[in-house]
Amino acid sequence: MALEGEFHTPSLGHEFFPGGDKAPTADVPGREGLWFYDFAGGLFALDRLMIIRLLMIAVLAVFFIIAMRKPKLIPSGIQNVGEYLLDFVRIYIAEDILGKKEGRRFLPVIATIFFVVLVGNIPSVVPFLNVSPNARIGMPIVLAAVAYIAMLYAGIKRYGFGKFMKSSLVIPNLPPILHVLVVPIEFFSTFVLRPVTLTIRLMANMLAGHIILVLLFSATNFFFWQMNGWTVLSAGTLAFGLAFMLFEMLIIFLQAYIFSLLAAVYIELSLHADEH
Repeated sequence: MALEGEFHTPSLGHEFFPGGDKAPTADVPGREGLWFYDFAGGLFALDRLMIIRLLMIAVLAVFFIIAMRKPKLIPSGIQNVGEYLLDFVRIYIAEDILGKKEGRRFLPVIATIFFVVLVGNIPSVVPFLNVSPNARIGMPIVLAAVAYIAMLYAGIKRYGFGKFMKSSLVIPNLPPILHVLVVPIEFFSTFVLRPVTLTIRLMANMLAGHIILVLLFSATNFFFWQMNGWTVLSAGTLAFGLAFMLFEMLIIFLQAYIFSLLAAVYIELSLHADEH
């Protein structure tokens, strides 16, 4: 069995760390992997992940503009799809967790989170895009911050800042000495862990899926083109790759659902902080 080539582990550096250690100099006008680095001192520099992110947000905006520009009483076509998606978020996330009144009140925030996560995840299985912008931590942080602000707003608006903080941190009927231990734990759990876990869960799942797909299809390419006598193995890695891609499609939706569901749960906890 002749070995025609050597397998090189796919690198994520150019996607997640564009330019690497290459700093701009007189001889190197811009960083590797960045576009528009020479414009306005690099203020508007974009890499491939950011371009994909902007593209998907534009697709989302155009979709809803077209779907809702001339709404009809009896929807059809693209309006029907748009309303079905919005109804799913409203009924099965917002109202299911918050009730009808508060669900409709916070629907814009929850729906925005759901659809931004969803369209950000979709490129992971789109040919020539092949990566989710949510696999890099920037966008998950922004979305978690939106959920965090909504959570704080809901609680402070209802109780006022002081009562909200007290209700969130102080457990009634607890021996006073234990508050020294419990209050810091409650603060860390409520105001630190919630946004951190939202961020890491989304980023880690999409990054892991991207890495697995890259490895499977890179192995397919290696066995098929570079190893004589091992071509049959490429069929196996290709089959695993296609099967995992189908699984990744499920993950794309589940991550959007879980992220927006947890955002709604955190808002609900803030709205009823004095009951916990």
